[in-house]
Amino acid sequence: MMKLAIEKNARILAIFAIVCTAIVGITFEFTKNRIKKQEQAQLLSTLKSIVPATIHNNDMSEHCVGITDEQLGSNTPQIAYLATLNGQAAGAAITSVAPDGYNGNIFIISAFTVDGTITGVRVLKHKETPGLGDKVELRKSDWVKSFDSKTFDDMNESRWAVKKDGGQFDQFTGATITPRAVVKAVRQAALFFNKNMSSLFEQPNMCETNQ
Repeated sequence: MMKLAIEKNARILAIFAIVCTAIVGITFEFTKNRIKKQEQAQLLSTLKSIVPATIHNNDMSEHCVGITDEQLGSNTPQIAYLATLNGQAAGAAITSVAPDGYNGNIFIISAFTVDGTITGVRVLKHKETPGLGDKVELRKSDWVKSFDSKTFDDMNESRWAVKKDGGQFDQFTGATITPRAVVKAVRQAALFFNKNMSSLFEQPNMCETNQ
């Protein structure tokens, strides 16, 4: 009797698992294209907000290369979205990671013109403390715009820090670790771009290949 009850319950659980798996699979198939379009739209919106339309005439979301460099804060490959004007290099938007945020990794994208001038920075994802560290998000404060029009070189290296450390960037009241991590990550991205700008445009187009 006991054995029959166990077998019956096992069959019910197996059927339940199969049905749930099928529902998840069907839902994924029906929504994956929509999710991909939403992600692409979000990417385009971000690129447009940090790369002036006047400096390029290509679709940056379809012109990118992969980068693996510890200078960008992670061993995971990052992406450089390339801007060109009439086929000539005009700039790039590079993803990177600040690994030393208060609550872990902070994912960033920084855009540069070919002369190394920053045209915009945005925080893409983070787990910083709401009301404190999350002010690195543009929707919470305009602090991230303090990078606009800045450059990085040997002459101004000491200025690339928060004011508490003698630099030029504000920290937040009660939250210095987060802005300090973001400043450091953008500084590293600028340093990487200055050293590797030319080679980025010599690599095969990863975005086009994946289409």
